[in-house]
Amino acid sequence: MDTRRPPNRSPKTLRPFNAQAFLESAGDAKTIRPFARGEAIFTQGDACEHVMYIQTGAVKLSVLSETGREAVVAMLGPGDFFGEGCLAGQPVRMGSATAVARSTILFIAKAQMVRLLHKQHAMSDRFIAHMLARNIRVEQDLVDQLFNSSEKRLARALLLLAHYGKQDKPLRVAPKISQETLAEMIGTTRSRVNFFLNKFKKLGFIEYDGQHPLKVNGSLLSVILHERV
Repeated sequence: MDTRRPPNRSPKTLRPFNAQAFLESAGDAKTIRPFARGEAIFTQGDACEHVMYIQTGAVKLSVLSETGREAVVAMLGPGDFFGEGCLAGQPVRMGSATAVARSTILFIAKAQMVRLLHKQHAMSDRFIAHMLARNIRVEQDLVDQLFNSSEKRLARALLLLAHYGKQDKPLRVAPKISQETLAEMIGTTRSRVNFFLNKFKKLGFIEYDGQHPLKVNGSLLSVILHERV
């Protein structure tokens, strides 16, 4: 009687993507650039020629209206792609990308990215999973903006910045971003953000002194789960 255990058929979880490894395996030279906090990675209207991958740091995606008003579209962190519009034939950038913390960004030329997606199935699976997750996030952000209070929107933004809800271990420490940027993200004023941050601190949901990166405690979830805290 064969007592060997049958192979495990459970779905495999996606392993952390090693950007440098996939470039080296493809025989292409890597292009990696460091960015200081506040430095532009690309600006609205720039030529759309690369897909980018965040190795370290945090990136803000924003759009500027004709009247000069800026709207924050997304906040991204390590393991996220952005600038993928070039793969769909986008000739120029529809928005801007700015490092909100010291960041290391990998640049992948459009032709190289297309070639890798066709030839490397693991890479293609990873990228498709990323795009689907981004689409879900956009829908959630829209619902959040339409139906939740600014207090709940801020709590959700802080939890996302600290990677709560992701498969990997939460960072707990959110990237150091200004209250102005947080206000732009959730569609409120800086004074309201300051009020809620002080409230969250008093209740023990966050550790915050205005000088160092903000630390997020899991108890902040109660703001989202309940109407009032």
